[in-house]
Amino acid sequence: MNSTPGLWKLLWDRDPNGLLVLDERMNIKLVNPALAELLRTEPASLIGRAAAEVLGDIHDFKKAYDENVEVTVRERYYPQFDLFVRKVIFPVPDEKIVAAIFVDMTREWKQRSELEELKKQTIQEVRQVVDKQMRVVQEIAGLLGETTAETKVSLLRVVEALRREIR
Repeated sequence: MNSTPGLWKLLWDRDPNGLLVLDERMNIKLVNPALAELLRTEPASLIGRAAAEVLGDIHDFKKAYDENVEVTVRERYYPQFDLFVRKVIFPVPDEKIVAAIFVDMTREWKQRSELEELKKQTIQEVRQVVDKQMRVVQEIAGLLGETTAETKVSLLRVVEALRREIR
Protein backbone atom coordinates (compact mmCIF):
# COMPACT_ATOMS: atom_id res chain seq x y z
CA MET A 1 0.00 0.00 0.00
CA ASN A 2 1.86 3.07 -1.28
CA SER A 3 -0.26 5.60 0.60
CA THR A 4 0.64 4.24 4.06
CA PRO A 5 3.40 6.80 4.86
CA GLY A 6 1.13 9.60 3.63
CA LEU A 7 -1.76 8.25 5.66
CA TRP A 8 0.34 8.06 8.83
CA LYS A 9 1.57 11.62 8.27
CA LEU A 10 -2.00 12.79 7.77
CA LEU A 11 -3.13 11.05 10.97
CA TRP A 12 -0.12 12.44 12.87
CA ASP A 13 -0.84 15.98 11.72
CA ARG A 14 -4.61 15.81 12.29
CA ASP A 15 -4.77 13.96 15.62
CA PRO A 16 -6.32 16.31 18.21
CA ASN A 17 -4.31 14.62 20.96
CA GLY A 18 -0.75 15.65 21.62
CA LEU A 19 1.75 13.06 20.40
CA LEU A 20 5.34 12.95 21.60
CA VAL A 21 8.31 10.71 20.84
CA LEU A 22 11.50 10.68 22.93
CA ASP A 23 14.77 8.94 22.18
CA GLU A 24 16.66 6.77 24.70
CA ARG A 25 18.35 9.89 26.16
CA MET A 26 14.91 11.41 26.80
CA ASN A 27 15.36 14.07 24.15
CA ILE A 28 12.39 15.11 22.04
CA LYS A 29 12.51 13.39 18.68
CA LEU A 30 9.02 14.13 17.31
CA VAL A 31 5.94 16.15 18.26
CA ASN A 32 2.72 16.58 16.39
CA PRO A 33 1.10 19.99 15.82
CA ALA A 34 -1.52 19.37 18.53
CA LEU A 35 1.13 18.90 21.24
CA ALA A 36 3.05 21.98 20.07
CA GLU A 37 -0.19 23.94 20.32
CA LEU A 38 -0.85 22.62 23.83
CA LEU A 39 2.69 23.65 24.80
CA ARG A 40 2.18 27.03 23.09
CA THR A 41 5.09 26.75 20.71
CA GLU A 42 6.10 25.49 17.27
CA PRO A 43 7.05 21.84 16.73
CA ALA A 44 10.49 22.74 15.39
CA SER A 45 11.37 24.61 18.61
CA LEU A 46 10.87 21.39 20.61
CA ILE A 47 12.82 18.92 18.47
CA GLY A 48 16.16 17.93 20.03
CA ARG A 49 15.44 19.51 23.42
CA ALA A 50 15.62 17.54 26.65
CA ALA A 51 12.11 16.48 27.64
CA ALA A 52 12.82 17.43 31.26
CA GLU A 53 13.62 20.98 30.14
CA VAL A 54 10.19 21.29 28.54
CA LEU A 55 7.97 19.09 30.73
CA GLY A 56 9.75 19.06 34.09
CA ASP A 57 9.44 15.69 35.79
CA ILE A 58 9.83 12.88 33.24
CA HIS A 59 9.93 9.98 35.70
CA ASP A 60 6.97 8.27 33.97
CA PHE A 61 8.73 8.41 30.59
CA LYS A 62 11.91 6.90 32.05
CA LYS A 63 9.91 4.18 33.78
CA ALA A 64 8.13 3.25 30.54
CA TYR A 65 11.42 3.12 28.64
CA ASP A 66 13.60 1.45 31.30
CA GLU A 67 11.03 -1.13 32.43
CA ASN A 68 9.49 -1.66 28.98
CA VAL A 69 5.97 -1.03 30.34
CA GLU A 70 3.00 1.12 29.42
CA VAL A 71 2.36 3.88 31.94
CA THR A 72 -1.03 5.55 32.17
CA VAL A 73 -1.06 8.84 34.04
CA ARG A 74 -4.63 9.65 34.99
CA GLU A 75 -4.16 13.37 35.52
CA ARG A 76 -1.20 15.71 35.39
CA TYR A 77 -1.14 19.47 35.56
CA TYR A 78 1.57 21.49 33.83
CA PRO A 79 1.30 24.93 35.42
CA GLN A 80 3.79 26.51 33.01
CA PHE A 81 1.31 25.83 30.19
CA ASP A 82 -1.91 25.97 32.26
CA LEU A 83 -2.46 22.50 30.86
CA PHE A 84 -4.21 19.55 32.47
CA VAL A 85 -3.72 16.22 30.66
CA ARG A 86 -4.17 12.49 30.84
CA LYS A 87 -1.16 10.65 29.40
CA VAL A 88 -0.47 7.20 28.04
CA ILE A 89 3.25 6.50 27.73
CA PHE A 90 4.58 3.40 26.03
CA PRO A 91 7.98 2.13 24.87
CA VAL A 92 8.84 1.05 21.34
CA PRO A 93 11.91 -1.08 22.11
CA ASP A 94 12.80 -1.95 18.49
CA GLU A 95 13.13 1.77 17.74
CA LYS A 96 14.72 2.67 21.12
CA ILE A 97 12.07 5.30 21.71
CA VAL A 98 9.25 6.03 24.09
CA ALA A 99 6.02 7.58 22.85
CA ALA A 100 3.24 9.39 24.62
CA ILE A 101 -0.31 10.46 23.92
CA PHE A 102 -1.46 13.61 25.73
CA VAL A 103 -5.23 14.01 26.05
CA ASP A 104 -6.12 17.62 26.90
CA MET A 105 -8.43 17.67 29.92
CA THR A 106 -8.02 21.38 30.70
CA ARG A 107 -11.58 22.43 29.89
CA GLU A 108 -13.09 19.58 31.94
CA TRP A 109 -10.69 20.30 34.80
CA LYS A 110 -11.59 24.00 34.81
CA GLN A 111 -15.31 23.20 34.72
CA ARG A 112 -14.89 20.79 37.62
CA SER A 113 -12.89 23.41 39.54
CA GLU A 114 -15.54 26.06 38.88
CA LEU A 115 -18.27 23.67 40.05
CA GLU A 116 -16.32 22.90 43.23
CA GLU A 117 -15.87 26.63 43.87
CA LEU A 118 -19.60 27.21 43.31
CA LYS A 119 -20.40 24.41 45.80
CA LYS A 120 -18.08 25.97 48.40
CA GLN A 121 -19.65 29.41 47.91
CA THR A 122 -23.16 27.95 48.15
CA ILE A 123 -22.31 26.12 51.37
CA GLN A 124 -20.84 29.33 52.82
CA GLU A 125 -23.93 31.32 51.84
CA VAL A 126 -26.25 28.70 53.36
CA ARG A 127 -24.25 28.81 56.60
CA GLN A 128 -24.50 32.60 56.70
CA VAL A 129 -28.28 32.48 56.16
CA VAL A 130 -28.72 29.84 58.87
CA ASP A 131 -26.53 31.83 61.28
CA LYS A 132 -28.58 34.98 60.59
CA GLN A 133 -31.85 33.11 61.11
CA MET A 134 -30.56 31.70 64.41
CA ARG A 135 -29.66 35.22 65.61
CA VAL A 136 -33.12 36.50 64.66
CA VAL A 137 -34.79 33.56 66.41
CA GLN A 138 -32.71 34.23 69.53
CA GLU A 139 -33.65 37.91 69.44
CA ILE A 140 -37.34 37.03 69.05
CA ALA A 141 -37.10 34.51 71.87
CA GLY A 142 -35.41 37.14 74.04
CA LEU A 143 -38.15 39.67 73.29
CA LEU A 144 -40.85 37.10 73.97
CA GLY A 145 -39.13 36.24 77.23
CA GLU A 146 -39.04 39.90 78.26
CA THR A 147 -42.69 40.52 77.40
CA THR A 148 -43.72 37.27 79.10
CA ALA A 149 -41.88 38.33 82.24
CA GLU A 150 -43.47 41.80 82.10
CA THR A 151 -46.91 40.22 81.61
CA LYS A 152 -46.33 37.92 84.59
CA VAL A 153 -45.33 40.85 86.81
CA SER A 154 -48.40 42.80 85.69
CA LEU A 155 -50.70 39.83 86.28
CA LEU A 156 -49.21 39.21 89.72
CA ARG A 157 -49.89 42.87 90.60
CA VAL A 158 -53.48 42.53 89.41
CA VAL A 159 -53.92 39.29 91.42
CA GLU A 160 -52.43 40.96 94.51
CA ALA A 161 -54.71 43.97 94.09
CA LEU A 162 -57.76 41.70 93.74
CA ARG A 163 -56.77 39.79 96.88
CA ARG A 164 -56.60 43.02 98.86
CA GLU A 165 -60.02 44.02 97.64
CA ILE A 166 -61.51 40.69 98.60
CA ARG A 167 -60.22 40.94 102.18
